[in-house]
Amino acid sequence: MSLTLDLAEQLIAQPSVTPEDAQCLTLIASRLTAIGFACERMDHGPENARVSNLWAIKRSNQPNAKTLVFAGHTDVVPTGPLNKWDSDPFTPTHRDGKLFGRGASDMKTSLAAMVVAAQEFTQSQIDADFSLAFLLTSDEEGPALDGTVKVVEALKARGETLHWCIVGEPTSVHQIGDMVKNGRRGTLSGKLSVKGLQGHIAYPQLARNPIHLLAPALVDLTAVEWDKGNAYFQPTGWQVSNIHAGTGANNVIPGEVVVDFNFRFSTESTADGLKQRLESILKKHDLDYALKWTLGGLPFITTPGDLLEVVQQSILEITGVKTELSTTGGTSDARFIAQICPQVIEFGPPNDSIHQINEFVRLSDIDCLKNIYLGILQRLQLLSHSAASA
Repeated sequence: MSLTLDLAEQLIAQPSVTPEDAQCLTLIASRLTAIGFACERMDHGPENARVSNLWAIKRSNQPNAKTLVFAGHTDVVPTGPLNKWDSDPFTPTHRDGKLFGRGASDMKTSLAAMVVAAQEFTQSQIDADFSLAFLLTSDEEGPALDGTVKVVEALKARGETLHWCIVGEPTSVHQIGDMVKNGRRGTLSGKLSVKGLQGHIAYPQLARNPIHLLAPALVDLTAVEWDKGNAYFQPTGWQVSNIHAGTGANNVIPGEVVVDFNFRFSTESTADGLKQRLESILKKHDLDYALKWTLGGLPFITTPGDLLEVVQQSILEITGVKTELSTTGGTSDARFIAQICPQVIEFGPPNDSIHQINEFVRLSDIDCLKNIYLGILQRLQLLSHSAASA
């Protein structure tokens, strides 16, 4: 058994349903400590829902050395109905050339590949010309309030400088390496409450139906072109996810309607600008409303540079695949790290089974992923050594 497969299976065997870590970070920290990393637990949150966080770094002796961070999460989503799984989700199982288990793809295989790549790289280098770090949490699949965001805040307060980051999210589509995320859209959610006047449905003249009052504004909002996007991002989109109204009786005009909506926005728009534009439409329709905003993350982009170059070169050498860059999909902890690190990308195994019953990773992809990560480290060493020698 390969070292990467062995570690991936050990991690999958831990029932780390968010926000539980189930000792995954202890296992990883023991591996990193053995190769010279200084490991620091930065757990956060209430005692009944404590989030486990790990910051580990092996610093270069070179002056002004840059830092590469491997980032990821040990927590997994709930299993769903156990009777729907063909094998226990926390018993790593091989079938048909695949490794099955919750977290196999999202993202315990990436963690194992990162750790083993770091081991092999460290053992081959007396002293690397860049620092190598790990930023890991058990709060990515949950509310993401006490995980990576808290570690980033602490590192920023210390003046820790990060230069490159690879987040091990499962980004590949058809085969490993065919897609890398070099940015993500921002996410801005709103809860809109529009007030009317409750009354009997047979006497509408004595009531004000908030659904009817809101409807013209919804028509306007769905027709807005918020921006045109750009070379890296699709145009900003606005979508309603839920509409709630009514008392449960079919003869009562409701007194209020509540609408949940979300913007996924490009770097062509700002959160404040979107808020102002939406509220101007509500005010145009003279609605009596209340609005609560939640900014889930700002958009970020890593333009072509040294990190993307070495990632694409390593993928091409190991797999022969030419990588597509993408900013599609949901959010990840990369949005927090991008606030203190100028070059952040996401790259991991295929995502065709993530969050599903019988989640899996192809066995052939496990060491392939480790070798790509190792190739990235080796190329960054050459790049850093050339810069140090100049």
